[in-house]
Order: sequence, then structure tokens, then C-alpha cells
Amino acid sequence: MRLIGKKIVNKLIKKKLTISIAESCTGGLLSSTITSVNGSSKAFILALVSYSNQSKINVLRIPNEIIRKYGAVSEQVCFAMARNVNKIAKTNISVSITGIAGPSGGTKKKPVGLVYIGIKKDNKIKIKKYLFKNKGRSYIRETAVNKTLELILSSCK
Repeated sequence: MRLIGKKIVNKLIKKKLTISIAESCTGGLLSSTITSVNGSSKAFILALVSYSNQSKINVLRIPNEIIRKYGAVSEQVCFAMARNVNKIAKTNISVSITGIAGPSGGTKKKPVGLVYIGIKKDNKIKIKKYLFKNKGRSYIRETAVNKTLELILSSCK
């Protein structure tokens, strides 16, 4: 994780890009991975760990109706998280992660390991849906962060 974090920070700085993050199920692990790199403050502007629905509503300004209709772990909420953290931070790239890390909280429709990752660059927001193996909470969080780092790196091109 650390090596790709360093690559991302170097690319962001080289291309004069800034990044902001809204993460939920990863609980700050993505932000920590990037900010552990020396010099990351030149590109890293803001991170929000919006773990509760209330923080998604009050801080990220996601309408309660969207959360009620689709659930906090949904493409729609992930999209709104990426869009709204970008509105707050005004960065070139904004990232969002929402999912179910387990060990509980999953359902048949939304099992443990379901994670949505959003990347906003320019005026486009791409949402990717993943179903990671349920090998425990740490595995899901780390796998989600690794996948997000790959997506950020490819969006820095």
C-alpha cells in the first residue's frame, strides 16, 4: 500500500493536482495511507470519515431520501459522497468509498464485502462496485483501499 501511495503523491505533485476523500467503511485507512507519504500535504487537501448516516447527511449534505431509498451502501450514495466532498474541498480529484466491512451488517442483497468506490475527476464521476471475499473486516478494508489506490493512480494520467 505504501509504495502505491508514494507513486500517487508523486504523480499528484508532478501534475499539480489536488485530492480530497470521503470514506466510510475504510474508516480513514485510505487517507492515512496517502498522508503517510512525506510531502503529501502539497496535494492532499481534505478527508472526511463519514461513518454514520447522520454525518453523510449533516456534513456531506447527502439527502436523507437518497440514503433511505438506496441505503448508505449504494451507487447513489457513493456518487453523492464524491460529488459533495469535491464541492467542499474544490480539488481536482475526489474519492469516495462506502461499503460493508463486516463481520455483521450484511444482507442477501448487500452482503459483507460489498464496496462502492467513486472517483470524480474533471466533471466526470465513475463508480465501481466490488464484492470482496469475506475474509474478515481488516481484509475487506485493506482490499478496498488497495483497489482505490489503483483507481486513483490510473486517474492521475
